[in-house]
Amino acid sequence: MAGPMSPEVAQFMKSQLVTDFKNDIAEYNLGPLWEAIPEIMHKTPKPQAEAYLWSSELLEKKMGEAAQIFTPDRGGERRAIYFQNPGLTYRKPWGWGSTTQTIYAAIQMLQPGEKAPSHRHSQSALRFISKGSGAYTIVQGERIFMEEGDFLITPKNLWHGHEHVGTEPMLWMDALDIPTLYGIGGTFFEPYADGLEQPGVPDNFTEQRYRGGMVRPVGDDKFTVAPLANYKWDRTVDGIKGLMAFDPDPHHGFAVEYINPSTGKSANPTLGTRMQHLPAGMHTKALRHTHSTVYHAHKGEGYTVINGVRFDWKAGDYFVVPNWAWYEHKATKDAYLFSVNDIPIMDRFELEQVQAYDEQNGHQTITGEFKADFR
Repeated sequence: MAGPMSPEVAQFMKSQLVTDFKNDIAEYNLGPLWEAIPEIMHKTPKPQAEAYLWSSELLEKKMGEAAQIFTPDRGGERRAIYFQNPGLTYRKPWGWGSTTQTIYAAIQMLQPGEKAPSHRHSQSALRFISKGSGAYTIVQGERIFMEEGDFLITPKNLWHGHEHVGTEPMLWMDALDIPTLYGIGGTFFEPYADGLEQPGVPDNFTEQRYRGGMVRPVGDDKFTVAPLANYKWDRTVDGIKGLMAFDPDPHHGFAVEYINPSTGKSANPTLGTRMQHLPAGMHTKALRHTHSTVYHAHKGEGYTVINGVRFDWKAGDYFVVPNWAWYEHKATKDAYLFSVNDIPIMDRFELEQVQAYDEQNGHQTITGEFKADFR
């Protein structure tokens, strides 16, 4: 509706005549647009997703319990626990497993000696290794060995599985565009007939081809799908150290984006990914934007203020910044934050907008504190 109703119109809309008509057309699976507009066409984004934080203590406890119950060959092809946003639980089925309205995120554990069988699906996936070593993921016949701090991509429709040949449990973050593809009806899934796919190329093949960093192998200019499967932690840190010779970004600190070296676009076609370093004491200025973000605190400690509420985090914690929410970070110890966003989706629909906070010298007034649930 163009503007606020007059008292007379508001009274009429509550009349028995209007109510009876709405009830009548509902019998034919019809609905009144005049009432739906305020709910579906907001002046600014009003996401159902809420700001939330999951503590490392809770996650380690629950993953430990899951390890005693589920294995890849006993009812649990992937031992993963997803982050269900409390604001989206009522939106089943597609709200099921939604960390934001577009992003699914989870924590996965693989124990020594375990295999997770290969499969493929229309959703694009990515992983950030938070703890451990000795496991590999095999993607389209390439065994990619994973270490702490590594970032890996598995674009849509590629065969992929995992095996742990090391001696200590491994934990990593999974993120996929599941809610987006489910919502638009584009989901396909296929298990690999022979369990875990076998190698077809040398181990860490793409990593070796791109050892020169952004020096692209000749012939890869049209290679749009996963030319580089693993972005190593030490090289990410080197990139950030190079930025530290200059002034930090006022809203992001010292931050880099993972990109596809063949195209220059985001490493994952539907999900953006970043690593940002916040030295102890750094306090970023607040901003908000159309895209949503899921953060994993890889190292350090600090807090993030989201719409006035303080969320204290430390290494191993995960938290969500919904669409169009004011937020800012403060590091109390040197920190590295890995994050997943839906900027590529917003850009595809030309919806992305960014707004800086212009009050209190760029900082919000803290009005409350979030208490992590750990039982």
